[in-house]
Amino acid sequence: MELSLSNSSSFRFRRYDFVPRLHSFSRLGSFHTFSSSKSISVRRPLIWRQPRLLRIKAQTAIDGNSSDDFIIEDVPHLTYFLPDLPSYTNPLKRSQAYAIVKKTFVNPEDMVAKEIIVQKDSPRGIHFRRAGPREKVFFTPEEVRACIVTCGGLCPGINTVIREIVCGLKNMYGVDDVLGIQGGYSGFYSKNTLNLTTKVVNDIHKRGGTFLQTSRGGHDTKKIVDNIQDRGINQVYIIGGDGTQKGAAAIYKEVEKRGIKVAVAGIPKTIDNDIAVIDKSFGFDTAVEEAQRAINAAHVEAESVENGVGIVKLMGRYSGFIAMLATLGNRDVDCCLIPESPFYLEGPGGLYEYVEQQLKENRHVLIVLAEGAGQEYVAQSMQAFQEKDASGNRLLLDVGLWLTQHIKDHFTNVRKMTINMKYIDPTYMIRAIPSNASDNIYCTLLAQSAVHGAMAGFTGFTVGPVNSRHAYIPINRVTETTNTVNITGRMWARLLASTNQPSFVHHCQTVREKVDKQTIDAINNMQINSI
Repeated sequence: MELSLSNSSSFRFRRYDFVPRLHSFSRLGSFHTFSSSKSISVRRPLIWRQPRLLRIKAQTAIDGNSSDDFIIEDVPHLTYFLPDLPSYTNPLKRSQAYAIVKKTFVNPEDMVAKEIIVQKDSPRGIHFRRAGPREKVFFTPEEVRACIVTCGGLCPGINTVIREIVCGLKNMYGVDDVLGIQGGYSGFYSKNTLNLTTKVVNDIHKRGGTFLQTSRGGHDTKKIVDNIQDRGINQVYIIGGDGTQKGAAAIYKEVEKRGIKVAVAGIPKTIDNDIAVIDKSFGFDTAVEEAQRAINAAHVEAESVENGVGIVKLMGRYSGFIAMLATLGNRDVDCCLIPESPFYLEGPGGLYEYVEQQLKENRHVLIVLAEGAGQEYVAQSMQAFQEKDASGNRLLLDVGLWLTQHIKDHFTNVRKMTINMKYIDPTYMIRAIPSNASDNIYCTLLAQSAVHGAMAGFTGFTVGPVNSRHAYIPINRVTETTNTVNITGRMWARLLASTNQPSFVHHCQTVREKVDKQTIDAINNMQINSI
């Protein structure tokens, strides 16, 4: 198949590395192909690569020079396995609210770049499909029966997402039939449901937690899809973290296997901000802001006594973003400990030495640590086993109490110093509060983007901001890895400069393995000064 249009550039889409399931690009044109304003040369059909990820490698030829450097990581569409689905004019065309918008619908050619920091000759790299309303939809308002489910731990903003999905479906697309699945994934086959209307969800964004209740585990794909079919549900909105999104991917695959018209949309949730690809997770800003109250309280307590040591434990199982950003936002913290940067207690450059130095100079010290920091030390001292919760997450030991006791024992018994320990653990207080204004706006954009995507027939996708532009992302991209703090990056360097704490690189073998020799040499030859 060959399309020749008037433009000096041409795009050649090649087979990349897909499993042998062919989809003609001409079929894609009915809902999201590139517009005729570009020159397109389609020389081979598009096919899938496991796991259900569509990657299009575009070869751009300009002035005779070509480079294989533009990759689209696309999301599935209902027409991939239901090719005869009819499309309809988007009702937003008749919306009074959108009447003032000059460009109501997203251009089918709009892509969001995964990387925006590039050099002159660097490849254009990976791109995702831009989120937003499409000119054609694949559901009529009357046929839609949507459901919403929340799974996993709590996070500020869950209720806002629920509210805005319901209001978005009603106010933008005229959908009246929305069900709330109570109690997580198990609620699908436990027959626990609520009828959600704009009136029911009107003020739930002012509350913490989840209006629909939640649970961990309980995912039985076949039972869930059986229930979806039995209830006539054709849009599923799933709010949850890593394990929940893996479950959403399994539901999508089962739906496709059965060939039923069900759009599956994921909204990623984690208070730790450890979801890959997207800029940040909802509720994170609220968590950082709320953490300031605990840090300020610990600082007041520590500086009000002789040799006061304040310790605040924040959430952060595998990623220390809350602890890092809360420290940077506070400026009173003397030391921040996170899972990505293992520390050691004794010896030159160790934590004990630094604490003693701060006590001599300032008469108090304030430490912020993430819950996942120092777990190897706690496990050794307590001879603990690696237990997991229902979601498969490692159960963490209380590093805050462990560190508090060890610092007290060291200075009391070894250094013969009297110290006053002040330990604060605001973990569940932080995650149980309502989202702040910034997160409310963010949750609204996430919910509306998910609604637009499902109505447009996309499925098996998750949504989130990539370089400040909302995009539809294949679910496996946000579950294949965990976003962690880069301890050789500028943000961590800013923290070290702010606290003037030791980097623990010099004598900690675990850290040395993470940092290349050039970086270690640079650290050895410099003195970090406080700013």
